[in-house]
Amino acid sequence: MATPSQHDLRKDLRALMASNRCYYTASTFDPMSARIAADIGFEVGILGGSVASLQVLAAPDFALITLSEFTEQATRIGRVARLPIIADADHGYGNALNVMRTVTELERAGVAALTIEDTLLPAKYGHKSTDLISLEEAVGKIEAALDARIDPVMSIFARTNAGQLSIEDTIARVKAYQAAGADGICVVGIRDFEHLEQISQHVSIPLMLVAYDNPELRDRERLAANGVRIVVNGHAAYFAAIKATYDCLRAQRGIAEGTLTASELSTKYSTLEENREWAVRFMDVHD
Repeated sequence: MATPSQHDLRKDLRALMASNRCYYTASTFDPMSARIAADIGFEVGILGGSVASLQVLAAPDFALITLSEFTEQATRIGRVARLPIIADADHGYGNALNVMRTVTELERAGVAALTIEDTLLPAKYGHKSTDLISLEEAVGKIEAALDARIDPVMSIFARTNAGQLSIEDTIARVKAYQAAGADGICVVGIRDFEHLEQISQHVSIPLMLVAYDNPELRDRERLAANGVRIVVNGHAAYFAAIKATYDCLRAQRGIAEGTLTASELSTKYSTLEENREWAVRFMDVHD
């Protein structure tokens, strides 16, 4: 089967966004997972920033991965992908000028869309996704991202954290990003449908939720009715791969089956503890 062009995959994502349905993403963290996801029928995949950090660096989600490292992984996936891939571009790796470079590199990598979030740089240790930049700076980043885009079919999603903002502030940000020209709004921190409906009534472009499989948000038809077109329910496939590798290698060594969960394994074998120690030594952080 021929691999679709990157432009055609971007058009496929646009068609999903223009529909009246809600689609769940597959966690696509390498070329093989992208191929598998497409083969079993997923309509869209996502390369998560946290997963890329683990996959490339075995490092926790402390904004340690660089743009070049993230782009390299996105390029490997984009080279073989048969479904549209959304890239979690975090905060764009810097200010508005850095965001332009991020868009340029990820567009060349072949992603169908990317998200730019309004988190503070440099990120305070332990607060990566909770401290937000000003609305004015965030709007500037979205405008810069749109200006840097060459293929107008590639989608730019503006992301914010509704769990850290009041309803009024969330609505103000969503409306501002929409007015700036964002192709969609990505929201994390939605608690339940009441919370979602307070926000969605102010949005006329597609919504993307990072829901982490929140049981309060599992009604796909109700999500679709509120304009939600894409839902990210986490990266279970990647963590299952970690667990399978651990169990397989233990079995090969004749070691009894382990009791650690996938999440515990990702903590044990990442550099989390080293980074915590360095944060105490060099940044006087005590968490």
